[in-house]
Order: sequence, then structure tokens, then C-alpha cells
Amino acid sequence: MSSTTAEPAEHAERRHFPPDPAFAEQANGTADLVEAAAADHEGFWAEQARTRLTWAKDFDQVLDWSEAPFARWFVGGELNVAVNCVDRHVDAGNGDRVAIHFEGEGGDTRTLTYADLQREVAKAANALASLGVAKGDRVAIYLPMIPEAAISMLACARLGAPHSVVFGGFSSDALKARIADAEAKVVITSDGQFRRGKAAPLKPAVDAAVSGETTVEKVLVVRRTEADVDWHEGRDVWWHDVVDSASDQHEAQPVDSEHPLFILYTSGTTGKPKGILHTSGGYLTQVAYTNAVVHDLHPETDVYWCTADVGWVTGHSYIVYGPLANGATQVMYEGTPDTPHQGRWWEIVQKYGVTILYTAPTAIRTCMKWGDDIPARFDLSSLRVLGSVGEPINPEAWLWYRRVIGGDKAPIVDTWWQTETGGIMISPLPGLTDLEPGSAQKPIPGISAEILDDEGQPLHDPEKVGYLVLTKPWPAMLRGIWGDPERYKETYWSRFGPEYYFAGDGAKYDADGNIWLLGRVDDVMNVSGHRLSTAEIESALVSHPSVAEAAVVGATDETTGQAVCAFVILRGGAEDRGDETVQELRNHVAKEIGPIAKPRQIMVVAELPKTRSGKIMRRLLRDVAENREVGDVTTLADSTVMDLIKTGMSGSSED
Repeated sequence: MSSTTAEPAEHAERRHFPPDPAFAEQANGTADLVEAAAADHEGFWAEQARTRLTWAKDFDQVLDWSEAPFARWFVGGELNVAVNCVDRHVDAGNGDRVAIHFEGEGGDTRTLTYADLQREVAKAANALASLGVAKGDRVAIYLPMIPEAAISMLACARLGAPHSVVFGGFSSDALKARIADAEAKVVITSDGQFRRGKAAPLKPAVDAAVSGETTVEKVLVVRRTEADVDWHEGRDVWWHDVVDSASDQHEAQPVDSEHPLFILYTSGTTGKPKGILHTSGGYLTQVAYTNAVVHDLHPETDVYWCTADVGWVTGHSYIVYGPLANGATQVMYEGTPDTPHQGRWWEIVQKYGVTILYTAPTAIRTCMKWGDDIPARFDLSSLRVLGSVGEPINPEAWLWYRRVIGGDKAPIVDTWWQTETGGIMISPLPGLTDLEPGSAQKPIPGISAEILDDEGQPLHDPEKVGYLVLTKPWPAMLRGIWGDPERYKETYWSRFGPEYYFAGDGAKYDADGNIWLLGRVDDVMNVSGHRLSTAEIESALVSHPSVAEAAVVGATDETTGQAVCAFVILRGGAEDRGDETVQELRNHVAKEIGPIAKPRQIMVVAELPKTRSGKIMRRLLRDVAENREVGDVTTLADSTVMDLIKTGMSGSSED
């Protein structure tokens, strides 16, 4: 899910950032962990499972890989995920510890202690049971970033009812397809959500998604915006009517370690979305472990903030399950980074004394574009660890993040993982690793990865790009694609044979053995027989002092097979001099990477097409570059962006 690209030459003298000895003294990630994992893979994970979680019944086998690629971890063990995330912290005397500081976009706040959270999750579980939800039933959750999203997920986990969280920016058609595939019995939604100072509807999308033939029996609705909604008697139920009045006592039953915890849909390159299945014991072990050692979480003193949405896997693993399993105090923010002003995030960091911040490179680059003076208005001295997730982070943004947000002292953990892996796989360990801007660096203790060439042979030449694979099972690994075991085997285990999980990402080593992720394989272009990474060219463009953001796509070309097409946003104050600017940028790329990487076209644009989670929709840019009709824009934060780009295509340039 993250990490990136070749480092601009001008930063070569700043490549290594050794650990601060004082930080290393207190760090959770230690050399002992590295040694223990190398000495005994299964023994290492058994130790993590037993020390980080509370089991109702101990497991009698660590790993069953006899029916590969279908893994079973901690076989015979039983636990309840919600008990591990909530009840045991109350039982340990930490009920008064804040679990969630909720900050609404409009400034409204809620504080939930672990005791509060225990009561709310028990009430929600009782309410869901009264609506007919039982162990094994699927529940779809379509909510904004409000505490009820986490409460709903934990209530489902408490009942043993797998949840399918659907991002609140998805259309009714996307929601309908996910409900149908999972055969959800109940949908949890809200009347609406606040976005950029305005109330936006949510329930109408659910109404459309469950119209006609459906497995949905009840729609549970949280009141958030007070908007009027269509009401379907007998099907629709208000949260405040059934949850608020429910008993706050609920006896959770343990489930098998391999009991399904959630399905999370991710786009396939073709066909319908893939329902990625994660189970209970292995998943919770790995997200608790990685949150502790990669983010260096100390729950007694830290205030942790992951800015993701719960609709994505980052929100599942590093807002709900990992931090709460560790007893963390965390911030949950409903809105966007620039509402009501561009310093909103830094205002929240200052207000709550956030110590660990985990966010996406897109957000970092956007804040760079807005200027250093905005974060400078706030006290960010509480921050001691910074994290990056979700897409490549170019070294320029990495260095800005450290200098401007981290006060030139906070280590940055650039994490690579996927919806499919469940938890972090490759990352520096703060306090242990010499940090290198732009590289995810090494697999964390307990994880094994390699880079292979086209023939499936290990590739160690730092000049060559290969394919990232994982070579040993890991506890949080997906257990399949919901309802489609053949697609699971074909998608992830066929490229290099059943002993290698194929991540779908291009990668290379540097001279120090660090791994540099170069984007999805389908984002590695073949230009005149040369394999070029879109992320590498984007990094070169952003290293130019005039460029704030860049997106690169490969477009079909009769002569070269594929041609490089770039879309760039200039920094504030940088002048667009038309063809002169374009040629300067093309030459800059040629200088940074080589003439073969020089873009055929560069278009200067005001905005890039992004989803509401901040991901650039390169598919739409490819449509523009190849003069095709632009595809579905329903998931964009601003669908008018594509009209502006198409109108401005005459501003592009090529030799």
C-alpha cells in the first residue's frame, strides 16, 4: 500500500537518518525481536499471539499450511475480538482511560473512555441481536467517520457476525454490489455526513441499494445531520430507538481463531470487486503487534491519530482493531484537512497533544502545496513518530514531513502493506533502523519477502526492477476471496507458483539492501522495451521546485508501445509559462532518470482527480491521455475536475 521511488540526486547527502539514542532506549522495536523472528518463525508468532492477546482457549497448533494457499493460524484457539479491544482493558483497571477523542468537522466533540466504549458496544450488540443478527450473519456498514462506525464494527465482532464496511463515498450501485455479494442481513448507515461544512446525504444511497430483491431485512440509521430521510416502516430503525434503550450488559462468546471477522472489498483489475476475507486470531495478533512496534505505541502516554477512513483497510487495522487491542488513546476526526481552514489537522494535533501521526502521502503533498507557514502557526512539538501509508511517498515529501511536521526529530515509518496482507509488512522500525527517505526498507520481524525477476529467480541487482513476493505465510494474511476460492488462487498464487504470494508491485533493492516499491505492476510502463515506474517519474517531477503534485500514466503509443503522459500541479507562486514550463519539466525528468523517461505529454492542471480518501484516479487520467470517453467518476471528491482537465488538454505539449 505504500512506499516508493528513486531519490532525487540533490538529496543524496541526506540519505541516512540514524536512530536517536534516547528514542532507541524506549523503542518497542528491538534487535531481540529481529533475532527471535529469524530463529523461529512460528515460535515468534506464537509468542506475539499469547503476549498481546487474551485467549478464552489456548491454541494447540501455530500454523496449518497443509492446504496451501489456505492458511489456518493459531489452530484450536478461541477468543473474542471485541473483548480483546475493549473489555479486558476495563477489567485491567483502565476503564477511565480515553479510548476515542472524537472531533466533528464542525467542532463538536465526544470523549469515549474504555468503560464508555464497553457500554456502547454491548448496547449495539444487544440491539443487533434484537434485529436478528446472529453469529455468522453478515452486516454491511456504510457510515461516516463517527464513533458509531467503530462501535458497529466491534458490536459485530462481539456477536461473531462478519462485517463489510463500505466507504461512505461509494455510490449506491457499488454499495448494492457489495451487499449482494456478502448477502448482508442488516445495513448500518446514517441520515448523512458532514463534508466541507455541508450536510451530505447517505441514507438515499442505501435506499437505492436495497431496493428490489435483497437479502437485507433491516436498515439501522444513526442520526448525524438531522436531515429528513425517506422512511420504510418495518425495515428502517433509528439507532437511538434501539441502541440507546438496549442493555449495556452483554456476555460475549468466544469464536474460533479462524472465524471470519470481516470482508473488505477491493477493486480488481477486471470484473467485480474482490471480497477480501480476514479472520480473527491471526489478524488481531498482527495488527496489535505492528501497531506496537512500527508506530512505537505506548498506550499509557501516547495519543495516536491515524487520519484514514474506517472504510479502508487502514481504518480497520490502525484505527479500530490494532490500537484498541493495545489499549491506545486515539483521535478520530470526521472531516477534511482544510475545513474550516487549511490548518485544521495541525490544530487537532495541538489540541489533543497527538504524539503519533499516521497519514497518506497525498495529504502530505497537499499540505506542502499549501505552504510551511500554515503548520508553523501551531505547536506540533508533541509529535514523536510520523507514519506514511497508502501510496508512494517521494523523498521530497518525506523530507518536508520530517522537517516541517516532525521538527527534524520525529522518525518516519514508511509502511508497505495491502488490504490483502491485513497489516504492515515492510517498514522501518523507529529507534532501530537507519531511515532512508522514500524507502519502505526491510520486512518487519516475522515477515519474509523477496524480489523476483521475470523467470521467478531472486533478484539482487540494485539496478534492476523485479516483482515483490512474500515467501512465508503471515498471521493477518487474507484467507481467500469471499465465495471465490479459485479467483483467490489465480490472483495471488499463480504468477510464480504456490509458494510465493504475488503482491502485484514492482520493486528493487538499493545498494544497502533496502526495498524500494515502484507501484503496481500495471503502473510499470514498458516504453520501447524499458520498464519505467510511474511512481519514479512522479517523484522526479515533484523534485522540481515548481511542482507540487504529479500523476503519471502510460498511454498506448504506436511507436513505443506505451508513452509517458504526466499531469502536474504547480506550487503556489510558480508561474505557468506554457510550452516553456512543459519543456523545462520534460528535460528535468530526462536529467533525473534518463531520456527514455521524458514524458511525451505534460499537462499543467489546477487539480487532479481524487477520491474522497485522497487517492489519485489514474484510470481516469489514462482515459484522457488515450482520448477515450472518461469512465465512472462517482467516487471522485469533485467530479467537475475531469471536465476541467479535458477542456485544458490543448495546453499539453509533446515533441
